[in-house]
Amino acid sequence: MTPDQRTSRMLRPALLPSPLLAEQCMVMPAIRRRWTPADVRMLMQESRPWPRYELIAGELLVTPAPGSAHQIAVIELLAVLSAYLERQPVGLALISPADLELRPGTIAQPDLFVVPASTTTRGEQLRWSDICALLLAVEVLSPGTARTDRVEKRDFYLDAAVAEYWIVDLDACVIERWTRERMTPELHRDTLVWQPGASRPLTLNVAALFARIARKLAMFRRG
Repeated sequence: MTPDQRTSRMLRPALLPSPLLAEQCMVMPAIRRRWTPADVRMLMQESRPWPRYELIAGELLVTPAPGSAHQIAVIELLAVLSAYLERQPVGLALISPADLELRPGTIAQPDLFVVPASTTTRGEQLRWSDICALLLAVEVLSPGTARTDRVEKRDFYLDAAVAEYWIVDLDACVIERWTRERMTPELHRDTLVWQPGASRPLTLNVAALFARIARKLAMFRRG
């Protein structure tokens, strides 16, 4: 599947922001120039951990610090994936900030990602440069990142060595699941079954996940 094929897909209209997403910040393309990975890593060293810098398809993307809804969603999904991978040790779940060069001349920082176990068992401390493939990349959607996550990053991850790409839509309470074999995403509102080569799959209760996120966000706001 080529990037042009994927870019030509009909994308569903962006939904109006809900209270869950009201705090989210926009991804901003930087001033156009020819950026190199070395340039971007210098920016990363000067500004860790935020804003987040990525170099995708020759374009520098700058993401400000996320809001509470975004962070709660990442933490909740990380807890589910980490618990599963302890039982089925086929990979390691991590979150950004990161420095993944999945393709030469690029830098990616997915909100959450799963590194294959073959990468993490080499007897040495894991370095970002060791990671050249992912079992899963996840981005939590916000109004300002919809096009970037659904087009540029989708094409990038599926053309790189990423087995699956999930977009967590907090507004619609749905996980969009993209794979290289499909021209359109699977939409999961109730249950998502993930089989990353383990003896048993992960059965993710999507509805319960979004309910926990909403409940914790409400508690945060009351506090």
